[in-house]
Amino acid sequence: MPLPRLTLKRVFLYIVCLTGTFLVFVNVKQKEIWHGMRAESVQPTKTAAAAAAALENAKIKLLMAPVKSATTQQKISVPRAGRLRPARRKLPLVEVSNVTGSFNPEDIIDISDPSKRPWYMKGGQRRPHAALRSRRSGKRLARLWPEENPNDDRVTNQLMFVPPDYNRSNHEIRFKKIYIPHGMNEAKSGPDLFFQQGCPVNTCMITRDNPNDADLIIFKDYVTHVGKRNPNQAWMLYFLECPYHTQSVKNAIVNWTATYRHDSDIVAPYERWQYHNPKVTQIPQSFNYAANKTKKVRTTSIFFQLLLCTHYNKRNFLQVAWFVSNCHPRNQRMNYAKELSKYIQVDIYGACGTLRCSRSQAQACFGMLDADYKFYLAFENSNCRDYITEKFFVNGLGHNVLPIVMGAHPVDYARAAPYRSYIHVDEFESPKELAQYLHRLDADDELYNSYFRWKGTGEFINTYFWCRVCAMLHDSQRSHKHYKDVNEWWRGEGICAPNSWRELEHLKNT
Repeated sequence: MPLPRLTLKRVFLYIVCLTGTFLVFVNVKQKEIWHGMRAESVQPTKTAAAAAAALENAKIKLLMAPVKSATTQQKISVPRAGRLRPARRKLPLVEVSNVTGSFNPEDIIDISDPSKRPWYMKGGQRRPHAALRSRRSGKRLARLWPEENPNDDRVTNQLMFVPPDYNRSNHEIRFKKIYIPHGMNEAKSGPDLFFQQGCPVNTCMITRDNPNDADLIIFKDYVTHVGKRNPNQAWMLYFLECPYHTQSVKNAIVNWTATYRHDSDIVAPYERWQYHNPKVTQIPQSFNYAANKTKKVRTTSIFFQLLLCTHYNKRNFLQVAWFVSNCHPRNQRMNYAKELSKYIQVDIYGACGTLRCSRSQAQACFGMLDADYKFYLAFENSNCRDYITEKFFVNGLGHNVLPIVMGAHPVDYARAAPYRSYIHVDEFESPKELAQYLHRLDADDELYNSYFRWKGTGEFINTYFWCRVCAMLHDSQRSHKHYKDVNEWWRGEGICAPNSWRELEHLKNT
């Protein structure tokens, strides 16, 4: 019997059949692997509800248990290969926790009882009492101003502060007037804002006229001429942008500052993390944050899909996401991302990249982070002290993705962020070494998941800026200082780094 004649049509059909068989085999193996991972992470003897309940009970027990401090607890050892050397081994970049000062047992928050949860936390009902006085000096004991506690932002101290002699039922208490010459449109004239926000100290009012009669004038972004100054009046400068994007202040005596910097008089951070128990910064997680984090290539052509799969297999499917629109920032972040992309794929969405995701579909865009990506570049546009924006807090920590950060000094991130929740670029000597570590994390689910054990240990709180301003105005020991040169404080030497903090530290040491 003669063999069938080979034609171009027959060859094409054979290739299609073999390709289809291969894809079915790969799909079956992927499902087996996926179900195997799921079986390891979920106990089959428990229902989902029972497992969730057990986890919640375990969290509460852990939150109330005395354990080692975040500054002394043992870190997970990271195996090394080749020349992978984190920069912290070489640079004097001090690792700190955002737990500052001595530990007070009252700082432990019972999350199961709303009546014991501070009023500024979700569902919290515990209101502050009048501040205690020192028996020896008669001064209030609360530490509210930078000179009283320079290593802390004092946000929670201010939120829980009520002056010792403050009595809201006393009609003789004079309302403090806060004059706003421009901007801050959310602050409507009158006292309603302070009552609507439930401020513990609410005897203040906003005014847009008669600055001479005001107790405080808030200048947002720039100082304007407001006439003759009342000698008992305080002037406050309010900045939310970094020094590179704010105006220089001329011929103005500034008493208070309100910025994202932790040494401001009234700190106005983009977000503020608060632990339920300052001694518990890590708890076990039941969810595998690495599971199925493989960016799939979607195309209708089987032939091109096979080619692309072969290409991405060389990269182990590992991709890093970045949403960015400012392509020429001061800190050379674009150059860093370009160099990083030589060793790991960086998917850039927005005006600076080749991928698009409309702002009108932001929820779907960030949903990709949870579904497809293990890493996200949370790069700020400037490297300035304490400058950490929603790029990190919302885009990064707000999703099940590990943020890689650039912007503030590593010490500032350690102070402001949950413990072990990110990777700072200055921990590594180069983008190449960072990429090597990312590949290592990709291959080690346990190590990758260790960066998510902060979840459930606390929450991002509402810092109630206006409540704190009102309370501080009623402080009889309020700071009557003034900045000799607020520009030097705001944009002086060492406040911002033109490139990286690593290079700045190196120049200081040479």
